[in-house]
Amino acid sequence: MAKDFKYYDLTISLDTEIPLPPAMPVKPGDPPPPENKIPLPRVYRFFDVDKGDKVTLSRYEMTSHDGTHIDAPRHFIPGGTTIDNMDVNTTIGPCRVIEIKDQKSVTVAEIEPYKIKAGERILFKTSNSPKVWSKRQWDGPFVTLSLEAAKYLAEKKIRLVGFDYISLASAAPPENIGWVHEAFLKAGIYILEAINLDGVAPGKYELICLPLRVRAGDAGPCRVILKK
Repeated sequence: MAKDFKYYDLTISLDTEIPLPPAMPVKPGDPPPPENKIPLPRVYRFFDVDKGDKVTLSRYEMTSHDGTHIDAPRHFIPGGTTIDNMDVNTTIGPCRVIEIKDQKSVTVAEIEPYKIKAGERILFKTSNSPKVWSKRQWDGPFVTLSLEAAKYLAEKKIRLVGFDYISLASAAPPENIGWVHEAFLKAGIYILEAINLDGVAPGKYELICLPLRVRAGDAGPCRVILKK
């Protein structure tokens, strides 16, 4: 008999209801909304079959880092690899979900016992999942990934790091966001952000994830599935 697999969708959905505010936090430094317009992301509904039109047609307006997305090196690194040049093996294949107990940050002390190896895809589940996704603003507190842990993982030469918030880095100080991202991106490690690991037990999975192929893109929105 064919084996049945358990699938988990980790993707944070964009809000398609107009004119409600976005269904995810917007981090500091993101472009402000145009005057008299609701914040990004936005969905414009030009036609709607539920309103008598013959077709439903929409336009999405968002930054490259709204919702679930993958950061490419170009996000912070001049001349860095762009999202359209990402090797698809980066985001498809075996991965590990590691649960973090620390209520402030991912630390080297907590992840050292997992003996992380080169080439691994690591997704961190923190207490962010699911509580922070019920908030529509970047107002904290939320668990982040420490700069020391970022450098440690970069030295381990992992292939991908995933995190359960819109950004994996603390904005205190503001420069820390760049420092943490650069630790990974300078090493060619792609960053998967804004995943919801609620209901996903720690352990080994098969990751199925691809970003939109945006020419010269610094990041790409994506759908993230785990197969157990």
